[in-house]
Amino acid sequence: MHDEYRFLIDCGEGTQRQIMQSGLGFKRLNRIFITHGHLDHILGLAGLLSTFTRWETMDSMEIFAGVSALERIRDLLYGVVLRGARPPMEIQFRPIQPGVIFEAEDFCVSAFPVHHRGADCFGFLFDEKSRRPFLPERAEALDIPPGPWRRDLVHGLEVTLPDGRRISPDAVLGPARPGVRLVHVGDAGRTDDLVEACRDADALVIESTYLDEETHMATQFAHLTARRAAELAVKAGVKHLILTHLSRRYRERDVIAEARSVFPGAIVARDFDNYQVRRGELVKVDLKPQEE
Repeated sequence: MHDEYRFLIDCGEGTQRQIMQSGLGFKRLNRIFITHGHLDHILGLAGLLSTFTRWETMDSMEIFAGVSALERIRDLLYGVVLRGARPPMEIQFRPIQPGVIFEAEDFCVSAFPVHHRGADCFGFLFDEKSRRPFLPERAEALDIPPGPWRRDLVHGLEVTLPDGRRISPDAVLGPARPGVRLVHVGDAGRTDDLVEACRDADALVIESTYLDEETHMATQFAHLTARRAAELAVKAGVKHLILTHLSRRYRERDVIAEARSVFPGAIVARDFDNYQVRRGELVKVDLKPQEE
């Protein structure tokens, strides 16, 4: 979630039930990014669409995924859920390639390739654009009155004050500050090709299905261990590491211990956890139900 934008990454079975239980609701949840087409990452789209069929909460839904994943999703939605019926909203299938796949005024979302079983596997980078901070002390020194003049200067526009003086943005804006970077990696079988995509991320959300003691299984099924995920975070200079997609064969504390032996402060995401990612910070906040 960023300002008025909401995104869902992958949609496992029961996703719509968890969203309802969280109290966040479905308002504006109309953009879904799919990392790959394996069933445990797309089956929840059936339940989500069924919920929308009953509630009709949105005019359209966009699903971003690789070509092969979209083919499977079409089969699921039109062949199993709808079975010839009209969908409750317009469904737009957005095939993705590496590069920018969504752009707003102050941030963009990019896809990058991830090695897993099969083709068209992607990770996602949410990248807030850099901005120059407004320096009120400079505005005061120049006797720039509050109001539209300061607003336009913040947006990089030259202004003419009521007394006739022309002020350029450079007079009141500081050096550019990099924006927040959030990286999400679904299932992955290697990390050497992910370092640059994760470089200097403020937070990295990534799978850690296995522990190091079963590296052979991780390799066989193209998944990561908690240690390998943590090593990637260190190499890429990541600020915060959030582990997901844990196997039920392990205790959470063992996964955390293995990751923290490499990357101190690593955490495991739990259902209904809500974090705010800031520049260099990860803040856990209470869930705030959205008005429908």
